[in-house]
Amino acid sequence: MVILKSFWLDFVDLIFPRCCEACNKSLLGNEEVICTVCRMTLPRIEKNGVYAEDIQYRFVTIPEVLSTQSFLLFTKRGKVQKLLHGLKYRGNREIGLLLGFMFGQELQEEGRLPSVELIVSVPLHKRKMAKRGYNQSDLLAEGLSRSTGIPWSATALVRNKFTETQTGKSKQERQDNVAGVFAADQGLNCKSVIVIDDVLTTGATLSACVETLKTAGCTEFHILTIAVAQH
Repeated sequence: MVILKSFWLDFVDLIFPRCCEACNKSLLGNEEVICTVCRMTLPRIEKNGVYAEDIQYRFVTIPEVLSTQSFLLFTKRGKVQKLLHGLKYRGNREIGLLLGFMFGQELQEEGRLPSVELIVSVPLHKRKMAKRGYNQSDLLAEGLSRSTGIPWSATALVRNKFTETQTGKSKQERQDNVAGVFAADQGLNCKSVIVIDDVLTTGATLSACVETLKTAGCTEFHILTIAVAQH
């Protein structure tokens, strides 16, 4: 039966080839979503590298943010951009689950996983949620939860106001754009949380999330993003 199943999968791949979402090469055998080579070679943010140090300063004015970590380096027309574009605009939800899972695995293996009670995803406004059909940050949070065992919530935060895209805005414009946008579940019963999003740029959106969660009694925050934009 196992041999027959393997033969059938090979036959299906021959007729309808599955391709890596990062490099477009055919997936082989048990590979899913991202090929083995790309999984190994995606540009990681080195623990003590220049980007890791820069990331730490994005939230220096919020003492409750105890750590900030990003998984991959986002460059224009690079593999990471292609993956996140597939996640956000081509409906490939599996990319989000896989990237969140991979990030969690590597944080654990390297002893860098924060000890928290809850993972909180950055919410979308209901209008954008209805248009896209899902929130990419929810998928990242779910994947991270699967690999770490930390529970996650899609309802700890809500986005009450529809805002323009942050793309192309200055740091101050981004801060103004998300001011008063979020609301927290006041029944939230936890002190330490991870807040996760897809790409870290100025940190304005994540800072607004942290400030809002503070009103619900959260006191310790760890920021995780799948990517950080190259400067």
